[in-house]
Amino acid sequence: MLQASARLYKDAYSGIPKQVWWLAVVMFVNRSGTMVIPFLTVYLTSIGYSLADAGLVMGAFGLGSIVGGYLGGRLTDRFGHFYVQFGSLFLNGALFIVLGQMQTLVQYAVCIFLLSSLGEAFRPANAAAIAQYSNDANRIRCYALNRLAINLGWSIGPAVGGMLASINYNYLFWADGVTCMASSFLLFAGLSAKAAGRKKTVLETEATKVVSAYRDKPFLLGMFYLFLIGLTFFQLFSVIPAYYKTELRLNEATIGWILAMNGLLIAAIEMVLVYKLENRRHSLLYITTGAMLMGASFLFLEIGQTFTVAVISMIIVTFGEMFLFPFMNNFWVNRSTESNRGEYAALYTMSFAAATVLAPTLATQLAAWQGFSVLWLVNFLVCLFAAVGFYFLKKSLA
Repeated sequence: MLQASARLYKDAYSGIPKQVWWLAVVMFVNRSGTMVIPFLTVYLTSIGYSLADAGLVMGAFGLGSIVGGYLGGRLTDRFGHFYVQFGSLFLNGALFIVLGQMQTLVQYAVCIFLLSSLGEAFRPANAAAIAQYSNDANRIRCYALNRLAINLGWSIGPAVGGMLASINYNYLFWADGVTCMASSFLLFAGLSAKAAGRKKTVLETEATKVVSAYRDKPFLLGMFYLFLIGLTFFQLFSVIPAYYKTELRLNEATIGWILAMNGLLIAAIEMVLVYKLENRRHSLLYITTGAMLMGASFLFLEIGQTFTVAVISMIIVTFGEMFLFPFMNNFWVNRSTESNRGEYAALYTMSFAAATVLAPTLATQLAAWQGFSVLWLVNFLVCLFAAVGFYFLKKSLA
């Protein structure tokens, strides 16, 4: 049995191009340095700013992420994914160091907006790079490997950041900045700008004028449903921990372990799951399943306010995430061409960014007004609506 399991894991990771592996290494190093943003609100309040002031700065971060997603897509189609990724990582690193030198609230807000705009430009370029280096047989696993690198990096960055913050907050800005710049040098060392580049033919240039992501109605519908899912999913890192603390009376260590379980399950299962499902059914079928599971995870919280319910709900939402997000990448890539892939990736990134900005605000307001029980029910209905939308989108494309 152990040999069969080992063979399954080996098969799941085989056949992935070396460029995608290198991109995963770059992503892991970059995300391992994610320290400033998780602690920025705490830092700002510790130096005398109010929670509302910190919220304004984080709002600037969210706005910058939307702008960055759009610009990243446009620049990727214009200059290629290599240069956009390299420039984004290096300049983002430099701005993290600059951010640590800011003195006024306006300076923090402007700097974090620029930082976020440059940093989020990386996402569509990185997505386009994976699409170029992969093929139909391994594309979903390539994106799953990238998600694995992100989750592993996230499990390290905030933990190390917490230790550095206990010593001196200034170390966070330098550590985050240096790891971003180190990621840019890794990218430069492992990938060739010439090989990553592409020349548009006259036919492709003419096609781009006609085919646009902004006119692709099935794609836009899919991004709208994804945005709705994002409004519920991103509560996982904002509202859900507050619910665990205030309603379930769990301590910070227990909350941390429940949240960490999400990343650990993804690391252990997602690549094998994707390997077994890849190219066997339409991607939208798995996406529909993922949306339904996410909705079910919120509905499950209605059963009772216990530790066991919280753990089971987290397991359900994690499986929903594993069904939905890897196959969502395949959905938009298959609708794009090399000449407009950045544009598609930009809208994909922007739908996530908009949900990231709105999810905490809308959810906390609803919970304060009607309570968590109503919030969970609304989340379930939103996910159900998105699942039905994905299902009929699949029917329309059949």
